[in-house]
Amino acid sequence: MNWRGRAICIWNIKIVGIPLSGYNFYEKLQSWWTWSSLCDAIGTIGIMLPCLLCLDICKERERKISEGPSHRENNGDDERIENLARRSNDQSEQCCGSNGICSHEVLRDGECDTDSKSLLNKFARKASFKLSWWCKGDQSDQHKHDIVSFERGNITTAERSSKQISLKWETQPRTVLILTKPNSTSVRILCAEMVRWLREQKKLDIYVEPRVRVELVTESSYYNFVQTWKEDTETMLLHTKVDLVVTLGGDGTVLWAASMFKGPVPPVVPFSLGSLGFMTPFHSEQYRDYLDSLLKGPISITLRHRLQCHVIREAAKNEYETEGPILVLNEVTIDRGISSYLTNLECYCDNSFVTCVQGDGLILSTTSGSTAYSLAAGGSMVHPQVPGILFTPICPHSLSFRPLILPEHVTLRVQVPFNSRSHAWASFDGKDRKRLAAGDALVCSMATWPVPTACQVDSTSDFLTSIHDGLHWNLRKTQSYDGPRDI
Repeated sequence: MNWRGRAICIWNIKIVGIPLSGYNFYEKLQSWWTWSSLCDAIGTIGIMLPCLLCLDICKERERKISEGPSHRENNGDDERIENLARRSNDQSEQCCGSNGICSHEVLRDGECDTDSKSLLNKFARKASFKLSWWCKGDQSDQHKHDIVSFERGNITTAERSSKQISLKWETQPRTVLILTKPNSTSVRILCAEMVRWLREQKKLDIYVEPRVRVELVTESSYYNFVQTWKEDTETMLLHTKVDLVVTLGGDGTVLWAASMFKGPVPPVVPFSLGSLGFMTPFHSEQYRDYLDSLLKGPISITLRHRLQCHVIREAAKNEYETEGPILVLNEVTIDRGISSYLTNLECYCDNSFVTCVQGDGLILSTTSGSTAYSLAAGGSMVHPQVPGILFTPICPHSLSFRPLILPEHVTLRVQVPFNSRSHAWASFDGKDRKRLAAGDALVCSMATWPVPTACQVDSTSDFLTSIHDGLHWNLRKTQSYDGPRDI
């Protein structure tokens, strides 16, 4: 074989795909090397020089391939991690110092970089997780947007769950329902004046109770335009006709207005004409200015949650024989009535046993009712927009029985045991008293339909004003400044 043949053979090594790296290339060349002629030697050297150069290049490439991937990957990962850490520290210094919440670390759909996520999963020490909300055993994948999880195991809130609620009219209100406190001359005079002003100045349709319409028409035939209802069943459809409810009285009038709506409740504007009012921030003297502003909107409102109660009789064969739901805005009270014996009540929360109440009774209250009977029994005052159920015993036969505040999603069941010495009695917002015999139960949960009441300023300002003015909360004389001092 001459040198040209050897050159073709060597060239074919690359053509047929024999790898230059990982192959004993020198031995292969030596098998073809002969010293038959100087011409052959010179030709072979001419071919060998480029081949040796290619061999060195291939060896260098082999070395980089064997060392490079992990080395370059680690170097790249280190650089990216350093960049992420630097970026995180910069953002933490910018936001955490001022707000206390690192919103840039919050995971949101589609906002997390894939490389950053994989690197953090690889090198982070904390386990990642996400939160989902469920209750009563019904688990779902619905995630709450105001509470989220961090990738590295830290929890924060993106925004607070309870904010001031504002109501803005999309169309002008056309119908107003006015509810009044009975047997009050001042309220009757104000009602007639307000009806006339709303009709003449605002061109609104007016609904009142049958009793009030009789009083107005008796006073003057001018009020024949005022509408009312003839049967109590017609009140079930009031929410489809009424845009706004105006109450003239105290908290009792607001409770009466809420009880008229078994479903959705229109916005309620409560004017204070009673002896004590925690839910009546508007003064009747300026009713024209208040109503003019409220009819234009927007309105700051407080959503006052209600309890939905069912009385389940022990003799009932199925759920269809239970008594219909009763909605309460303040509280439901279970007490011993006229019996001289202690009440004996078994209490359950979502089928978990809570306690056995032995005492004068038990109050299940909304946060709006926290300043009513529950407060007198030792319960705490709670902001009305805090969703929860107050569990307050009445004169318990145990000094360690303290009141509780339970979350709004639970279902409470209070049952009279068969070994009870006497019956119990349940009252709903102070009326509709029902007897609970042995084996009967009362089931309470948060109702779907709250009562939206208009605010004079906002819900927090109105709440604080009510406890300052109504209860004289923490009112005392200021300590004298001329006594002994530390300095």
